Amino acid sequence: MRLALLFASFFLAGSVHAADALRHADRLMQKYQGDGPGAALLVLRDGKPLLRKGYGLANLEQHTRVTPGTDFRLASITKQFTAAAILLLAEDGKLGLDDSIRHWLPSLPATTAVVTLRQLLDHTGGLIDYEDLIPPDQTAQVSDQDVLRMLSATPRSYFPPGSAYRYSNTGYVLLGLVVEKASGKTLQDFLQQRVFAPLHMDHTLLYVHDDPSPVKSRVPNRAYGYSEIDGHWQRTDQSVTSATRGDGGIYSNIDDLVRWDAALYDDRLLSDASRKAAFSPHAKVTGEPYEASYGYGWRITGDTLWHSGESIGFRNVIVRWPKQHLTIILLSNRNEPEPYQTVLKIAQPFLEE
Repeated sequence: MRLALLFASFFLAGSVHAADALRHADRLMQKYQGDGPGAALLVLRDGKPLLRKGYGLANLEQHTRVTPGTDFRLASITKQFTAAAILLLAEDGKLGLDDSIRHWLPSLPATTAVVTLRQLLDHTGGLIDYEDLIPPDQTAQVSDQDVLRMLSATPRSYFPPGSAYRYSNTGYVLLGLVVEKASGKTLQDFLQQRVFAPLHMDHTLLYVHDDPSPVKSRVPNRAYGYSEIDGHWQRTDQSVTSATRGDGGIYSNIDDLVRWDAALYDDRLLSDASRKAAFSPHAKVTGEPYEASYGYGWRITGDTLWHSGESIGFRNVIVRWPKQHLTIILLSNRNEPEPYQTVLKIAQPFLEE
């Protein structure tokens, strides 16, 4: 309710230029409107929502519309939360970023003894992608423990740790397991108790498909993922790799992500030193069609901090311009279009104010 009032007060008192910018954003979001899979869009300036809106459908079968409270699978946007969990435990003195991953997960091959948590955070660990180790005929979903078992039986790596960059879902799955070892809690409970609850992200959770607790395993106001196949939208909500957690398992909505964004400006969650570490360029991103460096759970391009999240049936992005106190978040439950360029176009008139 408070967010809706803030938006309404801005719209009524806003300038002509701001109103034009909002209409510009709506035009760019036309592809998500109608009776197909949709999206939720949030434009934040100085912590206030200038645009907070749902488009299209969250559930085609039940004709449920997307609202600002619709929970989407964040996919790899989850990585910034896993990184925050590691940084919190470092602040607690429970682990060190230069700890060997094998110190925490001793079943890993001896070759991983020189791979550090810091290198997993910035994708310079060189560990084999677990997706490449899954048998081609497997239909059961892969768990974090399955990832650990597969890596424990794989002594090879892509390159010596610290010598190159390669985006790694494996690294963030293992970091989630380290959070559990160091904290003595499940990853979902640690995130709930140390991140979501303190920030009042009351409708955000790390989804665990086989969690025995119906409260923890139920996603409120859930958007289901869809892909366009042969000209028709088909539900493609889960895949073999949709059950891993630290690399992509969080569900959230744009209203809760307002609170996440606010916490990234001050020390209500992470210390100034931890935030500086997360937002500093530790590795140059290679092999992608964009220029960026990588921090801890964040890509860095010029003045922006951003991260995309893609899994079967979902395409998401969060882009922050901290100097301008502008953030735009687009969450969608469809396999296309890719939202990063859309967000950059939405941002342009707000950056020109």
